[in-house]
Amino acid sequence: MDLGAITKYSALHAKPNGLILQYGTAGFRTKAEHLDHVMFRMGLLAVLRSKQTKSTIGVMVTASHNPEEDNGVKLVDPLGEMLAPSWEEHATCLANAEEQDMQRVLIDISEKEAVNLQQDAFVVIGRDTRPSSEKLSQSVIDGVTVLGGQFHDYGLLTTPQLHYMVYCRNTGGRYGKATIEGYYQKLSKAFVELTKQASCSGDEYRSLKVDCANGIGALKLREMEHYFSQGLSVQLFNDGSKGKLNHLCGADFVKSHQKPPQGMEIKSNERCCSFDGDADRIVYYYHDADGHFHLIDGDKIATLISSFLKELLVEIGESLNIGVVQTAYANGSSTRYLEEVMKALFSTAVEMKIKQSAEQLEDKKRKAAKMLENIIDLFNQAAGDAISDMLVIEAILALKGLTVQQWDALYTDLPNRQLKVQVADRRVISTTDAERQAVTPPGLQEAINDLVKKYKLSRAFVRPSGTEDVVRVYAEADSQVSWDSSIEKEPNIR
Repeated sequence: MDLGAITKYSALHAKPNGLILQYGTAGFRTKAEHLDHVMFRMGLLAVLRSKQTKSTIGVMVTASHNPEEDNGVKLVDPLGEMLAPSWEEHATCLANAEEQDMQRVLIDISEKEAVNLQQDAFVVIGRDTRPSSEKLSQSVIDGVTVLGGQFHDYGLLTTPQLHYMVYCRNTGGRYGKATIEGYYQKLSKAFVELTKQASCSGDEYRSLKVDCANGIGALKLREMEHYFSQGLSVQLFNDGSKGKLNHLCGADFVKSHQKPPQGMEIKSNERCCSFDGDADRIVYYYHDADGHFHLIDGDKIATLISSFLKELLVEIGESLNIGVVQTAYANGSSTRYLEEVMKALFSTAVEMKIKQSAEQLEDKKRKAAKMLENIIDLFNQAAGDAISDMLVIEAILALKGLTVQQWDALYTDLPNRQLKVQVADRRVISTTDAERQAVTPPGLQEAINDLVKKYKLSRAFVRPSGTEDVVRVYAEADSQVSWDSSIEKEPNIR
């Protein structure tokens, strides 16, 4: 480790005085002008992590659904997963170290993690379409090269595509080719094979409007479109040709405001979806015949996919259990559906299977096995891929002959709202129980509990955002009237 060279380069990426950042689930995020030193240091850290794991490590420059003037960075571990928690602590320590402490912190990390500094290191880098991303990516490269690491800069990628590249490289190509063409081909081939088996016909199941949040998703979806065009027609909106990234559009806007994005006209019962800025989030929605907006979020997406997978497992005779991970934001109706209704549905499916002939069973088993193989291929290894999820959803809807209204009708969400509240310091609120219970400040959780008791099927929680300087508020109840009443009567909860 050439500490002199590191010190020299670090001076070119100096840390602003007094700036303290925390590496969280989304990595580091803040205003782009404050991130140059962080990017350089994450290049250093990626090399150390690569040497320790003897694997390729990824660095993604993005702030996902944050405003365009923000940016951020996250590291990707060898199997395409998020950075290990112990290394998140190292990232925070390194990012916040004063210039005179940089050498000591790097040595401490190397010693604590038993890093063999003679080991080769390889880092892959991707970035989103923000104006600041190209320059910040170069700062990452500076950090990688000063520690002697090798790198490949993929340039513009969705966040899930970088996760894919890392996983492919560390599995010797067994998962797929570590190229953008390899990504397109792997997902599209599986999608086309699945939709060939769909019994439904006509364009009503094969046309989709996509809001790309003026982000990287538009560029990559347009590049990929011709690979799967025989199975799905997509019409892109907010494609980056005009408008700002994530401004009045994108998955976070649609989810939070419960209305379509700006720049997209929706006809009755048209199927639509929105990505976020780096294409790792997706929501679906439509307008009914009366013009009412219907959101189909992650809960119903998970329900659709998990129920279909369970049906395939029943067909091939496997008794594997399927787990559905829900966040604190999961609607109470979705949880009840997964726990109660799905269990009853599959008991019925097993009973029906018993009554089928051996020939029927063998034919269905063969088809189900092939579908299951293609569904698995469609899933990107990364945790959350809007393009991959979109293709999985479209394939399942086609195979089951479901309209967007029929999908939505699986269960009815409890009325709910999410708010962002500006506060002087979001860190005054701390939480426990998967962020559903406030620990500090004293008395806050008690006030929430008293409010919740007044309404049927209600729950609420507050939590500090991990990506923005706001506190997020979530509440649901048995009716919209209950929700509106709670806000009017209890303004202090806001």
